[in-house]
Amino acid sequence: MRYGFAIDQNTCIGCHACTVACKTEHDVPVGQFRTWVKYVESGEFPATTRDFGVMRCNHCTDAPCVTICPTQALFKRDDGIVDFDNERCIGCKACMQGCPYDAIYIDADTNTAAKCNFCAHRVDEELEPACVVVCPTHSIWVGDLDDPESGIAKLVNTNPVQVRAPEQNTGPNVFYLGADRAVLDPTAAPTGDSYLWARPDEHRREVSRDLPTDPVSKARTTLNTAHPRPWGWRVTTYLWTKAVGAGAMLLAALAHLLGVDLGGVGDVVAPVLGVAGIAITGALLVWDLKRPERFLYILLKPNPRSWMFWGAVVLAAGAALFTAWLAAGVLGAPDVVYDWLAVPALLAAAMTAGYTGFLFGQAEGRDLWQSPLLFWHLIVQAVMVGAGAMALASIGAGPSTFLLAALTLGTLGHVVMVLFEFLGRHTSAQAATAAHMVTHGRYARLFWTGGIGLAALAAAVAGTAWAAGTLLVAAVAGLLVQAALLAYESVFVRAGQDVPLS
Repeated sequence: MRYGFAIDQNTCIGCHACTVACKTEHDVPVGQFRTWVKYVESGEFPATTRDFGVMRCNHCTDAPCVTICPTQALFKRDDGIVDFDNERCIGCKACMQGCPYDAIYIDADTNTAAKCNFCAHRVDEELEPACVVVCPTHSIWVGDLDDPESGIAKLVNTNPVQVRAPEQNTGPNVFYLGADRAVLDPTAAPTGDSYLWARPDEHRREVSRDLPTDPVSKARTTLNTAHPRPWGWRVTTYLWTKAVGAGAMLLAALAHLLGVDLGGVGDVVAPVLGVAGIAITGALLVWDLKRPERFLYILLKPNPRSWMFWGAVVLAAGAALFTAWLAAGVLGAPDVVYDWLAVPALLAAAMTAGYTGFLFGQAEGRDLWQSPLLFWHLIVQAVMVGAGAMALASIGAGPSTFLLAALTLGTLGHVVMVLFEFLGRHTSAQAATAAHMVTHGRYARLFWTGGIGLAALAAAVAGTAWAAGTLLVAAVAGLLVQAALLAYESVFVRAGQDVPLS
């Protein structure tokens, strides 16, 4: 059994009855929607047309929101309905990043994720969803898509239909008949400065200025809902704090394995940075939850497919190993202790730095974050800022060729990887649009001056320090790389969420 919707946009009159019925059935807060009607207008007066699109959860066959949810608050029923349990939700907003359709929101009353759940409580009573019952033109069809004798299966199988974002390969189970391409492709009809009866939210207005208007259709969105970025400055900062801590410990463990003596910097300073980095990272992640009192659910009610869950495991393991390394340094433990700790600490540091690459990879709604190089890039970034932090902590000590080399090469590697990622080819139109915002649009100044310019300057300063063998000059580079990474991550996190999905 596979329940799904078919929406006949040929007969839809844009009356919003489905929206009102849904809000009434589920007591959806004002300003939030589980289903809504989008308006797109094309052409120029007086030769204009208006098309409608009913937007909602697509109850995907391969639902990315179910995969990324760390507590199994989102789950797929045997009948194909993607439902949610707000008693398990911690409000991490990962599902919002995983959904390529902007279908999930954080309920203002419960601070938990919510979306269209096919009126599962009505389906269980053999009733149709509320939106289907009230539609005055029978434009919304519902039923079992796997039953060839069902009305919806016959409709879908005998008519040309479309789905939203087919390139995401999620297997959406909402099919559209007669929908205009500009309605289903959110980048094809930018929002102007005004809607029909309202002003678009400021974020959507700003982003639309970086989206090109089709010169032929001149399609523009004239009614839609607000979809703010789920993740903000706390996630940007978390990428930096864990990079500093993980990078410092990675270098300390690597130095021991290579027989390089970093003295107190490797035995004490590095694990202090490591423990502090993970502690601040954890605090930021819990702070960013909409239900922070439930943060332990990520370990007590885990989803083993979610990299948000595995990220929590990695951070916990890293904290334990970095603390053990610090204890060994403070107590003056013999080298054999470090021999036992070095490889596990190195692996924990690498995973602490890089696991976000896998997590962002599960955020299927954000194509900019889908790079296969992201895991390795995060490790290079960790080497850069970790070496920079250790260089700062080493002022007054003797020069360390190992740290100077790591700082120089790590920073150069970061710059090269960033340029390769943003100036090279992109695998999807969404990723290309986001990259254009970064390199030529609203983020260009911060990207080129902060993300690239500061990093390039830091690499030059670090290289000079490496050649001269002075940590004092390297400390300047150590400061510069921290600012450069924060600038870059701020752009990367925001731009990835700016391309409209609905």
